[in-house]
Amino acid sequence: MTENPNPPSRPIDHLALCGAAGAPALLIGDRVTTYAELDAGVGRLAAWLLEMAGAPGERVASWSAKTRLACLMPLAAARAGLIHVPVNPLLKGAQVAHILADSGAKLLTTNAARADTLGDDLPEACAVQELKVAEEVIDSGGQGLPPSGAGPDDLAAILYTSGSTGRPKGVMLSHANLWLGAESVASYLKIAPDDRVLGVLPLSFDYGQNQLLSTWHAGGAVAPLDYLTPRDVVKAVARHHATTLAGVPPLWVQLVESDWPAEVAAHLKRLTNSGGALTPSLIDAMRTTFPNAAIYPMYGLTEAFRSTFLDPKFVADHPTSMGRAIPHAEILVCRADGTITADEEPGELVHCGPLVAQGYWRDPARTAERFRPAPRASHYGGTAVWSGDTVRRDANHLLYFVGRDDAMIKTAGNRVSPTEVEDVAVASGEIFEAVAFGVPDARLGAAIVLIVRGKAGADPEALAAHMKQNLPNFMQPQAIEWRTELPRGPNGKLDRVAIAAEWKAPS
Repeated sequence: MTENPNPPSRPIDHLALCGAAGAPALLIGDRVTTYAELDAGVGRLAAWLLEMAGAPGERVASWSAKTRLACLMPLAAARAGLIHVPVNPLLKGAQVAHILADSGAKLLTTNAARADTLGDDLPEACAVQELKVAEEVIDSGGQGLPPSGAGPDDLAAILYTSGSTGRPKGVMLSHANLWLGAESVASYLKIAPDDRVLGVLPLSFDYGQNQLLSTWHAGGAVAPLDYLTPRDVVKAVARHHATTLAGVPPLWVQLVESDWPAEVAAHLKRLTNSGGALTPSLIDAMRTTFPNAAIYPMYGLTEAFRSTFLDPKFVADHPTSMGRAIPHAEILVCRADGTITADEEPGELVHCGPLVAQGYWRDPARTAERFRPAPRASHYGGTAVWSGDTVRRDANHLLYFVGRDDAMIKTAGNRVSPTEVEDVAVASGEIFEAVAFGVPDARLGAAIVLIVRGKAGADPEALAAHMKQNLPNFMQPQAIEWRTELPRGPNGKLDRVAIAAEWKAPS
């Protein structure tokens, strides 16, 4: 049966109305927010955000840990007709300043300590409001905005993601993108109103934000968690009786090595993974540690939210498969000319359908590279995301990842731009040039290696200190090697392939 090419959607802020009024929607610490309280809080926060931003269509950013405000922002901004820009709390001031300037944000909600790190880099047009002020608005009892009547194509959010070159770019997501993504995940994960989802992933990631949206679509409850150690996750599963946990491979490695009381591990009935592939040995360890849990390996990209999932019934026999298309997604494997490959023939993964984003914010050139007309064979037609990832399809229509065409480094569940790491290194003043690349790592997926050509009298410790000060932990090189010369190609540019090939991992 062919799926409806135009599935119905609702404004994303209507998720606050999906659960029973008295049912729990949000669990933060000992505080329980019901669906009725969620809807009222979203309305009050929406009214305040609109007053602060000045007019519908403006961008409003949030930069914080998983506070109640951070959780309500995606719905409240949308209800006010504003565009939410969530910022990864691990980013440093200069990176955040770029996102604020690039998005043209009129408002940033954060705490004083984070705001101070922006210094003079804070764009003049961007006002800053303390988190505690916004939290007080949620509880104020004042008049809030009613559920919005936004159209499916109205812009609701801009999520910034690293590209293989240059600074992060903003992916534009509509109400339909977010609503149908929430509906899709809630459907294939079979989330129910009595489920408790432990949200450990950053809300600035589409995978992390969907922990909120898909759970609320199903009328369940989310328990956001900022954790320092795997033990914190174990304790949170026990405290909230969590049934669902989403993670990335490095986290699963840590969790299966942790001490799980049998009665706590038994609470979990579904585990989801994205941000890198699970190895067969890790899947076996997860099955042993969490015997009651179904495992859902998934593949996605911010430009189209999520593309595939592997049904748990196939995991044991096909542990390396990406699975098949999620609901509302059409996934084609194409040759360079746009025709469909034969079974087992590698081709580019092309994502079609209503989950495809609207392009990159104010960047028509890069939008045109990735967002192109769908192949003629597409049922949906329109614009598709040409992923740049090579996959193959077997006779059972299960997909398998073959390779990535771009130079992105996928480390600890994060996509890191080599150029961004290199630019920070050069800005230290200690080196002339730098080349960053990823190498396989059992725990991280890929570890970042930085090869540099230093200046006379350069101080390696000064470079390392500069990197630690200006890049988040997940972007730190695991190894920095100094060279007097670097290989170059015929055109005089650095030969990145040769540099990476020459590198030898330390023993």
